[in-house]
Amino acid sequence: MTANGTAAYGMYARGVALPEVVCALNRAGFENQDICMILSPAHPDAELVREPGLFHDKASDRAISAKTIDWFSKLGAVAIPTVGLFIRSQNFLQALIDQPSSSRLSRGTQLLLGLGFSHQDAKRLAHQLYDFGALVYVSCRESAKADSVIELLRDAGAREAASLGVFRPSAMAA
Repeated sequence: MTANGTAAYGMYARGVALPEVVCALNRAGFENQDICMILSPAHPDAELVREPGLFHDKASDRAISAKTIDWFSKLGAVAIPTVGLFIRSQNFLQALIDQPSSSRLSRGTQLLLGLGFSHQDAKRLAHQLYDFGALVYVSCRESAKADSVIELLRDAGAREAASLGVFRPSAMAA
């Protein structure tokens, strides 16, 4: 992951199997450390972390929650506003943690600003995130790769997919 590459993202409905999206990205040559997901706190995968008691059998609760956490920890980052962060990549750490906090902005908006979205797009996408369920963000080393990621994300069921331009983890939007 480079600090001056491009990025692409896709918005997904709650019912889309995110592991399949990540596997498709892996098959296309993207490493897990290049992938960041932001999930709605109401997303089924987020609920497994937030409320492991969703299932009736306690042993299966722990196993499913542990599997989900293990999967999250293998990605570059997974952020669940108001719940928590799983960050493996140093660049995502800088992007998601080193940002000015504003009480007027939602945590989802602040996370998207940290990834380099414009203020307007961050607010719009954070609002949609609660309706759609998940945003998958892929850091690309070359702009030509971003175009192929957009196509791949659309093929994997993204309702919206686009490129972001320059990924600058330490130059956050104000």
